[in-house]
Amino acid sequence: MTRQIVLDTETTGLSAENGDRVIELGCVELFNRKLTGNDLHIYFNPERESHEDALKVHGLTTDFLRDKPKFGTLANDIVEYLRDAELIIHNAAFDVGFLNKEFELAGLPPLHSFVAEVTDTLSMAKAAYPGKRNSLDALCDRFGVDRSNRTFHGAKLDAQLLADVYINLTRGQDALLIDIVTNEPVQGAMVMVDLRSFVLPILTAADHELAAHEELLLQLDKASNGRTIFRQAGENTVA
Repeated sequence: MTRQIVLDTETTGLSAENGDRVIELGCVELFNRKLTGNDLHIYFNPERESHEDALKVHGLTTDFLRDKPKFGTLANDIVEYLRDAELIIHNAAFDVGFLNKEFELAGLPPLHSFVAEVTDTLSMAKAAYPGKRNSLDALCDRFGVDRSNRTFHGAKLDAQLLADVYINLTRGQDALLIDIVTNEPVQGAMVMVDLRSFVLPILTAADHELAAHEELLLQLDKASNGRTIFRQAGENTVA
């Protein structure tokens, strides 16, 4: 099973190409779709001010970030943490663009060269709920994920919320069967269920239900000039 990292960033603005920088990285590790606790959370000194609108979103002031490490000093450690993992990101193009710029500035290769793949939960949500609001807040509300502590956007908190959203977003009938048998939900796995372990109740029809069924068959007989499939099947069985 692929190791998964649910990842989010906060930045000084919207354009990495125009000089905006990553100021916070939050990562939550999943293995076999379970939280491991091997998470990563770092604030960075971007050596520039945040745009006013960005500051309203994340609340990370220049004074707070002044004594934090620069991204380049920890870039190699971040690469090793992310290596070979599947990254789960909401609106992945934004975060990937910023991280690739930071790695470029640090003289390192882009994400796709050392991670297994990048999964965009925004694209997944749009496919599952076309025409609906699919922001992280909207998905939390849709799946009943508690976001009451989210005053500002924070990379670690948002990654934690997104991990919960991702599990809900990818939890199909196969996962329910796996829960019954092994208690280890693994997406896409084939599951063998021994039905001998289940006691299935036999429900017999009541007299009034049998009478209603017979009346319906009589009506179908009349409407089809005696060609009701149920009647024909019954006669063939008796013969």
